[in-house]
Amino acid sequence: MLFLRPFVLMALLGIPVAARACDLALVLAVDVSGSVDANEYRIQMDGLAEGLRDGVVAEALVRGKAQVLLMQWSGATRQEVSIPWVAIEDFSAVEALAKRIETVERPWRNYSTAIGEALQRAVTEFDTVADCKRRVIDLSGDGTSNEGLLPGEMGGVFVQARVMVNALAIEQSDAELTSYFYENVIHGDGAFVATAVTFTDYPSRIRMKLLREVARQTAALSE
Repeated sequence: MLFLRPFVLMALLGIPVAARACDLALVLAVDVSGSVDANEYRIQMDGLAEGLRDGVVAEALVRGKAQVLLMQWSGATRQEVSIPWVAIEDFSAVEALAKRIETVERPWRNYSTAIGEALQRAVTEFDTVADCKRRVIDLSGDGTSNEGLLPGEMGGVFVQARVMVNALAIEQSDAELTSYFYENVIHGDGAFVATAVTFTDYPSRIRMKLLREVARQTAALSE
């Protein structure tokens, strides 16, 4: 005997099916401070685009009706939403987002590293996607915070906003950055830090990071 899932059976019988809610709102927060040169910036953007194109990642984003936003950040007063929330309804939306990331312009080149302000700005962006079940900030950077708010003191903000923070530490200039991110940046049950020893490791590490935070958890919510 053939068994059908309830929503499939309803569709076959012509019964209206409510649209699936967004499972994941994801802010991709990319470091563009003065320590990141033009080539390293390009590696980050191209690597991020390819990570989103990964078949498993793309499928999870589509299944989860995800919303994705790209933010570039640097000093205390420099955070830019370069690509506002994109609704991932199908695979063409993933590809369109990846292409936009590959061609997005860099807003600054010679400023400090203000992780606290970057996280604070990212949190406010979730207000417009309040229906999403999970709220995740994916922050990547190559240095410790040296300006503005202390990221380690923002735990209460994350709790109130129901936000998880994961991080990717690029240790090219600081071999202790992963430890710093563990102690000061990430937040939430299951939050983690991925490590890229150099910028050349970034593409493979961001792909694995997306697989871990997007594919596994979003797929579980969709089953």
